[in-house]
Amino acid sequence: MTTAPTNEHGAPAPVMSLRGISKRFGAVQALTDIDFDVFPGEIVAIVGDNGAGKSTFVKILAGVYTPDQGTITFNGESVTVPNPAAAQALGIATVFQDLALADNLDVVANLFLGREITHGVLDEEEMERRSWELLQQLAARIPSVRIPIASLSGGQRQTVAIARSLIGEPQVVILDEPTAALGVAQTAEVLNLVERLRERGHGVILISHNLADVQAVADRVAVLRLGRNNGTFRIQDVTYEEIIASITGATENAVTRRAAARTDQEATL
Repeated sequence: MTTAPTNEHGAPAPVMSLRGISKRFGAVQALTDIDFDVFPGEIVAIVGDNGAGKSTFVKILAGVYTPDQGTITFNGESVTVPNPAAAQALGIATVFQDLALADNLDVVANLFLGREITHGVLDEEEMERRSWELLQQLAARIPSVRIPIASLSGGQRQTVAIARSLIGEPQVVILDEPTAALGVAQTAEVLNLVERLRERGHGVILISHNLADVQAVADRVAVLRLGRNNGTFRIQDVTYEEIIASITGATENAVTRRAAARTDQEATL
């Protein structure tokens, strides 16, 4: 995996930065001046109400949409992401909510679908070995790599989708609602996988409606509201109620009161 750059002070620099990202669809302004950073080895959650712009933003990150305005920097270099293939080539992997798995194929076939290892013929043995190796690195609980995807639980299917995203050794992994429609035990299993990604040094972007999941694994949370940034918080510095206030746009809340109190205190010094 490529080493992320550092700034002039020697501190870690973001592996990926977006500045002033805007996107319009006809008369609808979906995103306006979005700024966003993700550092290597951290989980950044993106939250917001329906219509906040999360899906549009994720598709820009993944190369599905091209922004109308703004810049994208990857490993300190200005880049464009015109399509999903370009995103993958840069080192950005995306696991969308629908997972895009082939139910009739086994785990190995899904992991290497479109990227099969061949030496004149398919090297099934090598693909199976690498499949087990990857799943073991994630401490994944899959009974067999030769079992059809249709036989797996929701959590196990999510595991396969995440493992597949790591085949190309990406630096940034985007997870779109990875725990949606999962039970308690399966959710815990997937969140463990997300933490494994952080331990491996990936920058993880987690899109979720579940604030309990966000507070359990994220390092920072970025709030989108009506297509704009509405706050970025370190998880240890923010409460559930404060995140909700930022999502809903409440102006009189603990965040604003605390900021006002600090301003008053500084004014008296």
